[in-house]
Amino acid sequence: MTIVARTDWTREEITALFNMPFMDLLYEAQSVHRANHPRNEVQLSTLLSIKTGGCPEDCGYCSQSVSAESGVKATKLMDVRTVLQAAAQAKDGGSGRFCMGAAWRNPKDRDMPALIEMVKGVRQMGMETCMTLGMLSADQARQLADAGLDYYNHNIDTAPENYANIISTRTFEDRVETLENVRDAGINVCCGGIVGLGEAREDRIGFIYALATMPHPESVPINALVPVKGTVLGDMLADTPMAKIDEIEFVRTVAVARITMPESMVRLSAGRESMSESCQALCFMAGANSIFTGDKLLTAPNAGDDSDGALLAKLGISAMQAAPHGHMEEAAE
Repeated sequence: MTIVARTDWTREEITALFNMPFMDLLYEAQSVHRANHPRNEVQLSTLLSIKTGGCPEDCGYCSQSVSAESGVKATKLMDVRTVLQAAAQAKDGGSGRFCMGAAWRNPKDRDMPALIEMVKGVRQMGMETCMTLGMLSADQARQLADAGLDYYNHNIDTAPENYANIISTRTFEDRVETLENVRDAGINVCCGGIVGLGEAREDRIGFIYALATMPHPESVPINALVPVKGTVLGDMLADTPMAKIDEIEFVRTVAVARITMPESMVRLSAGRESMSESCQALCFMAGANSIFTGDKLLTAPNAGDDSDGALLAKLGISAMQAAPHGHMEEAAE
């Protein structure tokens, strides 16, 4: 069974998907996945923190916020050569996409020349490029598009109605404005969020509803909260039963994302290091087809290349070779 991509989903329809018998939901999600993506293939991506810590935002989950007491030290923007060396190592390790993240509210104009050189250098290696730098102006988005940036990551994090409970230094509408600037510049959008923030299922429904009723992001990362001591949510949830979202509920969220956004890459992102192999396998069954490799995601731990390789081999899943989406050249001109 396949579902044509549409942006007119109702909240009631998405609620009905979440409420389906689990096996029926998985069957439908895998059917949609096979109709739109290669079976038994997963894109391997690498994420590098090119500027760590010192972010003025107060995101309750983030160890890089200046308001967090997580021990993360603020650093300056890495030099271009070091970033490109890391990209070359990632390519040698099998990654097809290289993502660069900076802990900023927004990049300064003085940072743009270095960022542009990073994008150009990684693209020359034949890898997809992705950046996450905070909010972007329309002009900054155009500069990155001209450099050839394939994807820009800017997560909505959670449902609009739950957003103010997680972040107070910028609004949900601020997020949407950056997404619009990125789309208008012709860059593919990478946008998802985090589950396990202590939210109710109604918030997870609202989160998927928000994503599925906007122009569908070409990439949708689904993160499970990694509670970090010293962050608001880490301290609040670390010693409670809500510290780790129920694995079946997490898989349900992935499956509903796949069904409602059939053409998007659904990335199984942060939190994998604490997931069982069975949970990850169910996520692939539910339509996840991209993961981050390596031992670290920005500042959080990750499953690691050896562990990932063993799991994918056990499941008969291979690394995706061809890039599923390129830079939208014609839209950027």
